[in-house]
Amino acid sequence: MVTTDTRFFGWRVVWAAFTIAIFAWGIGFYGPGIFLEALHDRHGWSPALISAAITTHFLIGAAIVARFQQVLARLGLMRLVLLGAGLTALGLLGWSSAAQPWHLFAAACLSGTGWALTSGASVNAMITPWFEARRPAALAIAFNGASVGGVVFAPLWALLITWFGFPWAGLIIAVASLGVMAALAVLVLRHTPQSLGLVIQPAAPRGGKGAGQLALPPGRGIWRERRFTSLAIGFSLGAAALVGLLAHLFSLLAPTLGAFGAGLTMSLITVCAVAGRSLLGWLLPAGSDFRRAAAINFLVKMIGTCIILVALLWEAPLLMLAGCVIFGLCLGNTLSLPPMIAQAEFARADVGRVVALITAVNQAVYALGPASFGLIREATGSGAAVLLMAALLQLVSGLILWRR
Repeated sequence: MVTTDTRFFGWRVVWAAFTIAIFAWGIGFYGPGIFLEALHDRHGWSPALISAAITTHFLIGAAIVARFQQVLARLGLMRLVLLGAGLTALGLLGWSSAAQPWHLFAAACLSGTGWALTSGASVNAMITPWFEARRPAALAIAFNGASVGGVVFAPLWALLITWFGFPWAGLIIAVASLGVMAALAVLVLRHTPQSLGLVIQPAAPRGGKGAGQLALPPGRGIWRERRFTSLAIGFSLGAAALVGLLAHLFSLLAPTLGAFGAGLTMSLITVCAVAGRSLLGWLLPAGSDFRRAAAINFLVKMIGTCIILVALLWEAPLLMLAGCVIFGLCLGNTLSLPPMIAQAEFARADVGRVVALITAVNQAVYALGPASFGLIREATGSGAAVLLMAALLQLVSGLILWRR
């Protein structure tokens, strides 16, 4: 059976990927910042020590993602996700029950590996076999789980830790995440189009200036291809700006909006991220110039950051909210656009490797973002410097992507 729209099962895979992304980002991306506060309150360990363990978590994840395609080829998607779910749960138990500082680094190795096997490269591997023409929309929906993970898990972590303490909160989330992700892997991800007798019809040839698909050389030769390196550098700098700014944004908004208003605004940013990613996914057809769309996305996000900067200096609440909305609408696309660009510009056989390597580079660079922005803030004594640095990085990212 030939199909271009696998609604009867392909969309089940999308929603499975969406749900797995909720847990992956809720634990592996949004969780560490909450772990820092919980561990500091419980043990009195310094934020610098805990931050070093968090950086280890992300760097381990980056190293694993760089070898993602080899792991996927060896294990298959279902077993890969099962392994990732198990390691995520074990790592979370390690974080929440740590009694000595070295326990944090052992937990980081487990959680970082689990994060790598269930996050961006994994979501892309779930969706790619099922979609061609509607792949942008499918990826947008699946990656919206990452934003929903922030909306759901930030208050959930706070609630569970307040009620039960960090060890029990970690156990509850670990059991829930393992149960849900394992069930989805076994019930949904074990299927492929081939196992169901489907042949996914290729999309129409991709158009747009410079959109010819490129076959990449094996091994390290990929780093000599300008189209790949510009993609990796552009998005890694943009990711560093995003993660670094998000780590400090609440404290920058609070003096103008108040603590409660800042919390609501952070939730608003996440809702806008879902809306912006969904809108882009549904409006841009498979043949669009996704690289130029990414460049414009970074430049618009820079404008939003600059508006927040002006509002901070002027103490203008409404202007600050406007800047946060613009920033939020572009935030989610930073995650979903790299796979779209890779699938438009590179040969099908190379897409998985490109996505995995870009994800690894992004993660290695953005792991340093919060600490670097913190040093800038401490050296200047001004939150405005953080916003200015984020805006400059977004500008550079946009220009790099625009030039191809």
